[in-house]
Amino acid sequence: MRLDDLDLRDLFEFDPKGGVMKFAGDRALILDAVALGMLRSTLIEMVGVDAARCILTRFGYAHGRRTAMTMKDAFPWESEDEWRIAGGRLHKLQGLVVPVPAAISLVPPPAPFVENVWHDSFEAEQHLIHLGRSDEPVCWTLCGFASGYLSYANQREIFCVEVRCRGRGDATCHMVGRTRDEWGQDHSTQLSYFEMSSLDSALEQVTRQLKRSERQLRSNKRELASYRADPDSVAKSPAMRRVLDLAERVAKVDSTVLVAGESGVGKERIARMIHAQSARAPHPLVAINCGALPETLLDSELFGHARGAFTGATHDRPGLFEEASGGTLFLDEIGEVTPSLQVKLLRALQEREIRRLGENKHRPIDVRVIAATNRNLADDVKTGRFRQDLYYRLRVIELVVPPLRERREDIIPLARTLLAITAQRTRSKVTSFTPAAAEQLQRYGWPGNVRELENAIERAVVLATRTRIDVDDLPGEIATSVASAHHPGDARTLADIERDYIIAVLAAHGGNRAKAASELAISPATLYRKLAEYRAIAL
Repeated sequence: MRLDDLDLRDLFEFDPKGGVMKFAGDRALILDAVALGMLRSTLIEMVGVDAARCILTRFGYAHGRRTAMTMKDAFPWESEDEWRIAGGRLHKLQGLVVPVPAAISLVPPPAPFVENVWHDSFEAEQHLIHLGRSDEPVCWTLCGFASGYLSYANQREIFCVEVRCRGRGDATCHMVGRTRDEWGQDHSTQLSYFEMSSLDSALEQVTRQLKRSERQLRSNKRELASYRADPDSVAKSPAMRRVLDLAERVAKVDSTVLVAGESGVGKERIARMIHAQSARAPHPLVAINCGALPETLLDSELFGHARGAFTGATHDRPGLFEEASGGTLFLDEIGEVTPSLQVKLLRALQEREIRRLGENKHRPIDVRVIAATNRNLADDVKTGRFRQDLYYRLRVIELVVPPLRERREDIIPLARTLLAITAQRTRSKVTSFTPAAAEQLQRYGWPGNVRELENAIERAVVLATRTRIDVDDLPGEIATSVASAHHPGDARTLADIERDYIIAVLAAHGGNRAKAASELAISPATLYRKLAEYRAIAL
C-alpha cells in the first residue's frame, strides 16, 4: 500500500442501515463539529483556558498515537516511510483539516522535522464560532494528534506547534514539528501542554479557585444577609439607606466604583453586596488589600508572572485580574498603591488588558473593578501622591459610607444581626441584649465603626453566661462609656432607646408579642400599652 492510494473507502466500514462503524479496523463515531465546539467552550468555561488546552492537547496526542499503532499493521505498506507520514492523510480523510507541505518555512534553522500549512481546520472554525478570536493558536487537538502520531511512528518525541492560526486572526494555520531540544526554551510554555504535570498544575489551580469561590459565596451570603436581607431592620438611618439604595442601583450596571469611608465602616461589605446583586454574581469576587503588600509582590499578585520572570518564579502564574475573569476585583486601600503601579492599573482599566511580569504580550481581561479607600484621594491628587487620571477612572461612581457614630439608628439593629450571625457560627444560645447593654452600645462612640462592633459582639457572645448579653459581657471601654462620649447632637433620650429596642425585639420574633414580652421580662399588657403609645406618637 502506498500513501497516495490510501482511500476512505478502504478504511471506513459501515452498515448503511446503521450500527457499529469501523475506521482502520477500530470502532469509530460520527460526531457533529458544532457539538465539539460547544464541548470546547464548556471546558474553557468550567476549568479555564490552560486546563482546557491541556485536556484537548493530550486527548489529541492519545488519539494520534493510537491511530499510528493501528495503521502500522492495517495494510501491507510498500515501505515503513509510507505509514510513518500517513497521519496527515488521515487528518484529511477524517475531515479534520487539509494539510499541505509548507512552501516557505516560517521558523529559523535548523530545518524542522515537519512543517505544514493547514487549511479548513475544524478547531479554528469552531473556536471562532463559539469563543471568538483568540490571542493564542487554538488547534490544540490537531497539534496533539500530529505529535502523537509522529512520535510513535518515529520512536522519538516530536512536538507539533502552531506558529500561525486562523483562530487568532492569521490567514492560515501553520504547523511546525520539532524535537524538544530543537524547540528550545522559547517554546517551553507551548510544550508544557503535552505534559501531565502541566494539566495537574492547571487543575490544581482550578480547584483552588473553586474552593475560593465557594468560601466567597458563603461569605457573600452572610454579609449580604447582614446588610440587605431586611434593610428596614438593619439600615434605619437615612444616610445608610441612601448608600444602600445607590449600591443597589450601581449593581445593575458595570461601571467602576470607588467606596470611600473610615476604616471599619464596611466598605468591603458594600463591594460584596454590589457584586452579589450584579450580573457578575456567578463569577468570583477576588479581593486584595493593596496596602498590605510591597510594590513588587503586589505587581505580581495583580498581573501575574511568567516562568523565570524573577527568582522563585518556577511556573507561569495568572494574576488576580485573570482569576477574577467574568467577576469583580476588589482593590482595598487603593490609596496606598505606589505611583509606578498606578500607571499599570490605569492602563488595565483603560485598555481592558494586562501583561504578566516577564511577558511581552497583552492578555484581555473581563473584570469589574471596585476600589476602596479610607484616605481623601482628592487631597492626594492635589499633593501629587495619587494620579488624577486614575482617580477619575476609579471614581466613575463614588459611594461614601458614613461612620457608625453618624448613624446611631443603625447600631442596635446591626448589633442584633451580628449577634444572630455570631451565635449561629459559634453555636451559642445567646439570643439578645439586656436593655442596659443596648443602652451602652448606643452611647459608645465606636471609633472602629462596624468592625469594632462586630468584634465586641463576638467577644460578648463568647463570654456571656446567660441567654442575653449584659453590660459586664461587653469590652471594658464600651461597658464604662458615658454620655459624654457622644459628639454634640448624638445624645438620645432613654425613652427613644427603649422604644427602638422594644420594636427591634418584636421584629426579631416576627411580631409575636408574647415571645417579645417574655424576652423583655415585661407582661404582655405592658408591651401592648407601650406599643399603643408608640403608635399614638407616630400619629
